[in-house]
Amino acid sequence: MHGNEWGDNTVEGVAMTSETSPATVPISAVMQRPLWRDTFSSLRLHNYRLYVIAQFIAYTAAWVQRIAVDWLVLELTGNVALVGLTIAIQFTPTIVLGAYAGVIADRFDKRATLMIAQSIIGVLSLALAIVTILGVAELWLVYLLVLLMGIIQVFDNPARAVFVNELVGPRHLRNAISLNASIFHSGAFLGPALSGVLIVAAGSGWAIGINAVAVVIGVIILASMRKRELLIAPRAPGTKGQIREAMRYIRNKPTLFWTMVMVFVIAVFGMPMPTLLAAMANTVYETGASGYGLYNSLAAIGALLGALASARRSSLRLRTIIFGAVLYGVAMMLAGIVPIYSLFLGVLIGIGLSRLLLMTAAETMVQLSSNLVIRGRVMAFYVMVILGGQAVGGPLMGTIAELWGAKIAFVIAGGVPTVVAITIAILLARSGRLTVRVAPRRTGRWMAIVPHPRSRAITESMPIVGSGSGSGAAAAHAPTSRNRLRALRASLSRGARKRRSPKEDL
Repeated sequence: MHGNEWGDNTVEGVAMTSETSPATVPISAVMQRPLWRDTFSSLRLHNYRLYVIAQFIAYTAAWVQRIAVDWLVLELTGNVALVGLTIAIQFTPTIVLGAYAGVIADRFDKRATLMIAQSIIGVLSLALAIVTILGVAELWLVYLLVLLMGIIQVFDNPARAVFVNELVGPRHLRNAISLNASIFHSGAFLGPALSGVLIVAAGSGWAIGINAVAVVIGVIILASMRKRELLIAPRAPGTKGQIREAMRYIRNKPTLFWTMVMVFVIAVFGMPMPTLLAAMANTVYETGASGYGLYNSLAAIGALLGALASARRSSLRLRTIIFGAVLYGVAMMLAGIVPIYSLFLGVLIGIGLSRLLLMTAAETMVQLSSNLVIRGRVMAFYVMVILGGQAVGGPLMGTIAELWGAKIAFVIAGGVPTVVAITIAILLARSGRLTVRVAPRRTGRWMAIVPHPRSRAITESMPIVGSGSGSGAAAAHAPTSRNRLRALRASLSRGARKRRSPKEDL
């Protein structure tokens, strides 16, 4: 079973070459909506079921620790901006080392990499929990331990993202990627909610200790997998220039490039939610840690709804990412605008739903658009974009909340991604000569993206080959309406294959 399902020279139907980063076409992300019984079809595989359990525990516990650390820093300093700095310290190593971690993910055993990285993180997490419980935690020590965990996490992230390929194989890959992304972002909402409860009940130290326990469970689960059922993917050769090749690969694929641009903006402005919610609980509604936990619980409810919707998504293109970013941005702005507390609580559910749909779509798009041999490096850059964006956005949004208030920070956090998403949509539409056609219908699609009329005008105004004195030869070469239509289709097809042409991706 090892290696056979992938095939010797193909990766999910995409021909492999001797190049380190072969120029493959994106794997299709358009499919029929699955039957309800097939919504989580990848869970039928033993190893992947174990992996899902480990992932859910790990992601949730990691967020429990992150929120507990943020609250600990807030208790030690009373400064929201320093909470944002904590995020920056944890994620800055990704910017420096992330690309090299991607090379390691492509060249070495993924499961072994995960087990080693998680074991080290568990030791560091336990140390942080102990000093916090004993009451001897100081800001410099917290920052040091957070930095060390961030360095190790750099090597964990791309290996974790690509390991799913070896668990499920090509048949269940699309479903598994979507489910895995849903688990990740569900944990991003459930973890803060649970953390708020633990902080109130037992304190930040015990909440941090939960992560150390979760790491032990995760390592045991990874070790207990059936190795004979793993579909070991082909490894990248140890050649020079692999990072540069990955950068070119991303730059030349619209589905990768524009998705990462949009995700970076979301990471900077929209993902420092814990910082913003802490500010809302501390300064606006004055609900303390219990209110902070409530806010994250409501967002978690929305995330769970988004996870179910994501698993049943029937199609995925760049417009899915753009529309999702606009929806998320509007929800964030509403959170800062609504004047009534109960409305704010309701909007948090919408934020959780829209964010999970967006981020799940983005990760699925990136993985399915990447050749398997280079996917580790691509995912490393994707993680760099997310965590690097948060490293910038944490202090930025914390400072904005400190200077102008949490409500203004929410409006900015939603407004900037909305404007950027609309701008990207306009750029893609213009470069691909596309326009939106709306047609009211009872059933089927009511909106479609079609070639702009100017595209037709270009081909219709083309000079007739051999035109002259009305000779028979000239008439024979004159393009008919059918020929003009073929020319238009060929022109659009060539444009779609060019770098950054968005027609097929939209």
